[in-house]
Amino acid sequence: MSDHVRYEVRDHVAVVTLDRPEALNAFTDQMESGLIECLDAADADDGVRVVVITGAGRAFCAGMDLTDGADTFRAWRTSPHAPAGTRFEVPGEELPMRRDGGGRVVLRIFTARKPVIAAVNGHAVGVGITMTLPCDIRILADDARVGFPFTRRGLVPESCSSWFLARAVGPQRALEWLLTGRVFGAAEALAGGLVRSTHPAGEVLPVALGLAAEIAERAAPVSATLTRQLVWRMLTAEHPATAHKAETYLLNLRGMSGDAAEGIAAFLDKREPRFPDRVSRDLPSLPTGADADADPTGDRHVRA
Repeated sequence: MSDHVRYEVRDHVAVVTLDRPEALNAFTDQMESGLIECLDAADADDGVRVVVITGAGRAFCAGMDLTDGADTFRAWRTSPHAPAGTRFEVPGEELPMRRDGGGRVVLRIFTARKPVIAAVNGHAVGVGITMTLPCDIRILADDARVGFPFTRRGLVPESCSSWFLARAVGPQRALEWLLTGRVFGAAEALAGGLVRSTHPAGEVLPVALGLAAEIAERAAPVSATLTRQLVWRMLTAEHPATAHKAETYLLNLRGMSGDAAEGIAAFLDKREPRFPDRVSRDLPSLPTGADADADPTGDRHVRA
């Protein structure tokens, strides 16, 4: 893992910590690579059932590292630390271009096989907040400041935030925050639906870990993965029949699984379940897109 990110697993929960507290965890090339490596590791480990992302010190992430000043983006485009395959040439451009690093992290979170919770323990500005948008749950310190200051820096939204933010809080709120570029407090973030709850900074990680434990201990891992995939992918479905098709198909498969047999038996026996299925070997494909067009329900009268 990168020196700028820490990774540890405790009680089926992978805790990923942005670890540049002296720089308020400002985002770097190494952090980009490290976060993706951590998510890869969590997905590959059946012992991990939930991922929690947090920050070291008093901030979550203060945004992109701007220590190069006005030359920040020249340095970024030519950085020797750019991850392999992220740089490309464009005719007429003096410098090579790069894929947005925050966007790469966000896309990796979006495709994660495990639920992801953001424990935003302090200030989260720019990429510091946009990287959390694909997380399933966001918990924020009550003294934290949050902002999307791109227009105030002559930039544009990044980390796929033009896709995620409006889906999280609605287009009007998203555009207000993006167009003004102002930094605002936790109360406004909560009122706007950006976060699930706010807590004193020292309680943010424990609250997140408590939620993670509830998921890790009570939810069948394969079912949890399919549930997060269903919710995220159905955000762009044109008709609820698409969800009906996908849910019908998966309900039939999961209903015959070892997890379902154990879950029902445990309920009837009034005991905690011991789910046997594993994400690495038992995860079925989600029938969306081209697969959904095959109509797994068999109901030809249902059209998405």
